[in-house]
Amino acid sequence: MVDWKPIQKVPSATTLDNLDQLNNLGNTSVYLTSKEGIDADPQPAWLGGIKPDQDGRTQDAISSTIILRDHGDGILDAFYFYFYAYNQGNTVLGMEFGDHIGDWEHNMIRFSEGVPQAIWYSQHASGQAFTFGATEKNGKRPIAYSGNGTHANYAISGKHDHTIPGFNLPDGLIVDQTDSGTLWDPILSAYVYNYDASEGTFQAYDSGYPVNWLNFNGQWGDDALPGGPELFGQKKYVAGPNGPKFKKLVRDKVCPSSPCVVLPFRIWENQTLEEHRQRTESS
Repeated sequence: MVDWKPIQKVPSATTLDNLDQLNNLGNTSVYLTSKEGIDADPQPAWLGGIKPDQDGRTQDAISSTIILRDHGDGILDAFYFYFYAYNQGNTVLGMEFGDHIGDWEHNMIRFSEGVPQAIWYSQHASGQAFTFGATEKNGKRPIAYSGNGTHANYAISGKHDHTIPGFNLPDGLIVDQTDSGTLWDPILSAYVYNYDASEGTFQAYDSGYPVNWLNFNGQWGDDALPGGPELFGQKKYVAGPNGPKFKKLVRDKVCPSSPCVVLPFRIWENQTLEEHRQRTESS
């Protein structure tokens, strides 16, 4: 849709292979709009997504995308994008804000000569960066905790106030909740691509991976509903997000913007994942 009106002359079956054709029918004003609507009652089951199985795989669903950008000087950025069907916003003063269909979040790991150096955790319109050694690991792989409902990525479990973006205080007015819940291994159900920054093009690592959807310029969800409750300029329902190509795939630092602070603190030094889970459950 554009301006809440169905687009005419769309492909008879919209797929990941032809999604970029919508750029000619509205460009960034195109919204992939749910048939039921974000305010449907009851809400459709698909809004709950697919729970990973015991191995951490989302069965019968490609739920993430890995995009590699090689700087050509020994530096390589590996982006891990996660797609969620629905974002449930935070509750402030008894009112819920920031709900929207479709949600993209990501981590980015920067490698130097094949050795991981730092990792970025996206959090709403901001985020945090840590040295790779500072993060909690499952074996050699870093852990990201997904905020309940909002899906913002955090390096530790617990409460995260984001009233001031990037500060992540232990409590406050606008709080994300994270814990050691279901483990999701996004690489088990993912499409993998290389991004050529000089050409602005994507190449699939497997011929079976669709590519054209990465060039879609529109929004992955409904447009914001007009009207509705509003507090301090914030609304309950907001528009869906744009896709991975708009998440600063080309960046000098591990952060997408400056200033870039890479925190060197060891968060869970000498603590295994199981020990951390036991500590979380007992606290």
